[in-house]
Amino acid sequence: MNSPRLLIRFSFLLLLLSSLPATAAEKTESLQLTLPPTFYAVPGVEMNIYFDNIVLTETPEKYQFEVSCKLGKTEQNRWTLTPAASDAGEHPLSVKVTDANGKILGTAKTTLHVSAANAGSERNTVCRLLIIGDSLTNATTYSNEIARLLSAPGNPDWQMLGTHKPKSAAEGVAHEGYGGWTWQRFVSQYEPNPDGTNRKRSSPFVYLGKDGKPVLDLTRYFKEECNGKTPDFVIIMLGINDCFSAKQDAIDEKIDGMFTQADILIKALQAAAPQAEIGICLTTPGNSRQEAFYANYKDRYSRWGWKKIQHRLVQRQIEKFTDREKQNLFIIPTELNLDIVDGYPVNNGVHPNKVGYDQIGASIYSWLKYRLEN
Repeated sequence: MNSPRLLIRFSFLLLLLSSLPATAAEKTESLQLTLPPTFYAVPGVEMNIYFDNIVLTETPEKYQFEVSCKLGKTEQNRWTLTPAASDAGEHPLSVKVTDANGKILGTAKTTLHVSAANAGSERNTVCRLLIIGDSLTNATTYSNEIARLLSAPGNPDWQMLGTHKPKSAAEGVAHEGYGGWTWQRFVSQYEPNPDGTNRKRSSPFVYLGKDGKPVLDLTRYFKEECNGKTPDFVIIMLGINDCFSAKQDAIDEKIDGMFTQADILIKALQAAAPQAEIGICLTTPGNSRQEAFYANYKDRYSRWGWKKIQHRLVQRQIEKFTDREKQNLFIIPTELNLDIVDGYPVNNGVHPNKVGYDQIGASIYSWLKYRLEN
């Protein structure tokens, strides 16, 4: 028979063990299934949720993904839908992840909003867009896709604002996208001796003030560079360069610093263009292939290392920008609809091929159509 003293000691040991933090292994094995509160689609435009993009694991093939939604179909690595006109409206969607034995490892819910194909077509003013980003925007491919989709019947007249018009830009396409750039560079970068490269140039939003010191001035930017026009929509795709080099034990600290700079730019945009709706693109996942990361970075950065950073960054972006529509701040779930196998070349870690860029463009276009309904 156990003595009261032994029982007390055993109870104390259990209490002590339960109070200890989770081990690294326990944390690593958590799938951290993550979905944004809402995602968007448009009739005739394919939309997907790629399962590897919503969980934190190196081996998504070991798990089963069950999607419950009255629209779309589940395939091996994704849920996919090309909506019909009759699908317009809101549709609840849930995802359940199980292991090989059927044990539930995670569940999450979101809402699919399918806009009408002609949303915004009755608008009697030009729809003006300003796109801000890094090398993914500099490539201009997803901006071209947005322009192509907006030029289809059922859309308003549109105009893209911006000073950057690469040779690859389609007619009317412009943006402020520069390779290697961060939120901080757009807020404060001033280069007195620019050489025409992306790295050695001033932010298009930063000017010398009357005191001779650089100052962030969006009002002047819109006046001098956009003929006094201000955007109806601002689309921002930044975060990779801000956080890519984060140490694994200091990811949140790196994200905190990024958000400090983001708040400065967003506040300046809202002051200069108070009517503009600002869409924050959730940071896209990288290539599924480790060899692609090795081709770019050798042993400095790995695919798994970036996935852990990117997944946490998406979680933090969702936490920060959810339920801020009254402030004209919105989430664009660009991380869902990106094929990290066929949407990437074999030799690039974070830059998609045309398939992937077009998927990013479709996600942004779908969000725009949602906002054009209102």
